[in-house]
Amino acid sequence: MTITDSSTTGFTNRWRNAEAPQNSIGWIARAQEVADILASDALERDRANETPHAEVQLLKDSGLVTLLGPQEHGGAGESWDTAYKVIRAVARGDGSIGQVLGYHYLWAWAARLVATDEQIAAVEELYTSNNFVFGGAVNPRDSDLTIREEGGELVYSGNKSFSTGGQISDLTVLEGVLEGTETHIFAIVPTAQEGIIFADNWDSLGQRLTESGSVEIRDVRVPWAAAAGFVEKQFNPLVYNTLNVPTIQLVFANFYLGIAQGALAAASAYTRTTTRAWPYGGDNKQHASEEWYLLEGYGELQSKLWADEALLDAAGAEISAVLHAPREDLTQRQRGELAVRIAAGKLRIVDDGLEIATKVYELTGARASASHVGLDIFWRNLRTHSLHDPIAYKKREVGEYVLLNQIPEPTWYT
Repeated sequence: MTITDSSTTGFTNRWRNAEAPQNSIGWIARAQEVADILASDALERDRANETPHAEVQLLKDSGLVTLLGPQEHGGAGESWDTAYKVIRAVARGDGSIGQVLGYHYLWAWAARLVATDEQIAAVEELYTSNNFVFGGAVNPRDSDLTIREEGGELVYSGNKSFSTGGQISDLTVLEGVLEGTETHIFAIVPTAQEGIIFADNWDSLGQRLTESGSVEIRDVRVPWAAAAGFVEKQFNPLVYNTLNVPTIQLVFANFYLGIAQGALAAASAYTRTTTRAWPYGGDNKQHASEEWYLLEGYGELQSKLWADEALLDAAGAEISAVLHAPREDLTQRQRGELAVRIAAGKLRIVDDGLEIATKVYELTGARASASHVGLDIFWRNLRTHSLHDPIAYKKREVGEYVLLNQIPEPTWYT
């Protein structure tokens, strides 16, 4: 691993003369290389809370940014099944950067979700050939951006409380409602323009390097031709259009899993090297790694992570097949059952991940609570983002499916 001072000059591009991976196994291994680099100073960068320009450049240098991009434009042409595992791997090293990458993948797929074939081709060539990163100003808990029509153009205005990836993005996804209608319109625009003003006010407990602060959209103009999915100002809806929410919910679950895996790996490394055996148990051990309660504790937590991983892998394979299938084929029932299984995976990793991020202290000992050890970063990261939408509603969605055979109605959160 070769690293320069990440706080000032960024990470060294170790892949400059390397061949790109040729399959999903290679890309997941590449993601783990990125994670290992990020993990080396994740705590220091988290505490500095600076805009992660160097970290995003690392993602670009590694080739992960264009993982889903078409091969004819220099992308890997990989599947969502691989993308989910890549997100998880990166999050083991740095939960914030795993989130940034996951949101990028979702917004890079936004054109495929709602746009016309011609628009999809143009967007994918643009971002893949230029190695661009996406951000989004689409937080649904705020009022919608307003769109007014002026001389054949759409003019977006308004404010959003959250814009993950904002200041480090090259392209921004906008969504708003056309004045006088209930018509929602997505558009992809360059981030670097006067009408997109970031407040630089993200200062949360965790996920501190996600650039998730607020943004003002001030008279950003988009030609009607760039209104995603509209032909002669008309939109033809498909069930496939609503896959953005299940897709991003599984993004969440996978970087939660990566964070929890990172927590357990960091804790077990500490226990092997630093934790002391308890000298008052009546069956005293020489080394902490021989302590029965530590072996039992790590065994229980790892078992939960393996179960969570199996559930998320199954959900990832299922939604990946749907995302890469013809858009017209998806039914409401298929979409709803997918959403339920993803909800089940998310609620399990939230509960298990928070337990792991807390119990690692019991398995590492009192000295592991020292600030310089930094085990707190895993709990802070997982606790922060798992509040994104109430997990109780995910439990209800699963319960309604089991007891009433009801699938969730598509919303901005289901």
